[in-house]
Amino acid sequence: MNEARSGTGRVVVLVLPEVNLLDLAGPVQAFDAAAHLGAPYRVEYAADTPEVVSAQGLRFAGLGPLGELGPGDLALVPGHRLHEPAPGELLVSATVVEWLRAACRDGARIASVCSGAAALGEAGLLDGRRCTTHWSLIDAMRHRYPAARVQDAVLYVHDGPVSTSAGIATGVDLALSLIERDHGPALAAAVARQLVVYLRRSGTDEQISAFLQYRAHLNAAVHRVQDHLAQNLGAPHTLAELAAVAHLSPRGLSRAFTATIGITPLEYRQRLRLELAATLLAETGLTVETISARCGFRDPRHFRRLFTTRYGMPPSESRRRPDPARPGSARPAGR
Repeated sequence: MNEARSGTGRVVVLVLPEVNLLDLAGPVQAFDAAAHLGAPYRVEYAADTPEVVSAQGLRFAGLGPLGELGPGDLALVPGHRLHEPAPGELLVSATVVEWLRAACRDGARIASVCSGAAALGEAGLLDGRRCTTHWSLIDAMRHRYPAARVQDAVLYVHDGPVSTSAGIATGVDLALSLIERDHGPALAAAVARQLVVYLRRSGTDEQISAFLQYRAHLNAAVHRVQDHLAQNLGAPHTLAELAAVAHLSPRGLSRAFTATIGITPLEYRQRLRLELAATLLAETGLTVETISARCGFRDPRHFRRLFTTRYGMPPSESRRRPDPARPGSARPAGR
């Protein structure tokens, strides 16, 4: 039995000064949606002062005190705006540091979003643990917390009772992962559908949505082509046509894709098409031939071969399997 099922199911949100609203609202809404779907989560808000002003200017009032936490409770630490500390100065208050230490010591789980990992670092909760944070803070985290095993290029990390996420929107991914750990993949998928997001599972690349797996970069030309492909998967594309979208030569586009995401534009298109096919197999009654055509494959036999190579089973078998971890489980919600 997992922690949430065996305990209170409380999610206590630590509201730090200059908290970032999206870091707070995203995961909170995921837990709230899970509660409305029957999970025993109860969201509470706590701080070491009764009022806090967010980084975006919204004032939080009536916040609860930093009370005791124990097994079954989750302390959620959204990211906040960090400032360069004076020598020897903590990044969060000593009260918050002691509260986090006590919560972990007493059996609660601790999860952070984005720069919220700094509060965990100040409390020593990252020492010896794998963790992550926003990409812009990776080097600073490694310098300030040398005992932490800071990971980059990951959405989130679970290490014992401590979980951390990369930043901002990945707080939703972290919350979905915690919900899945507590109550199984079916509920996590239902919450993802409610929020109209992709359910991105940790682990192997195949478990992460191809629609989002390759988007954590800053190359505008590659993003333009990725957007174009995602919106026109059923259409034929030549490399020259895609290069025109990016305002690059075909060779330049291939180099940009390979350098940025590690695969070519046409390989990327194929992964999107196969994932869309897996989604349609799981969620519709369309024939394999219809799905093949809708996803841009002109020959159903060729589609079957590619699908089997990618997922280890033919399309027809994928449709019959009730296992929520089948290819179609990492799917766009609301489809």
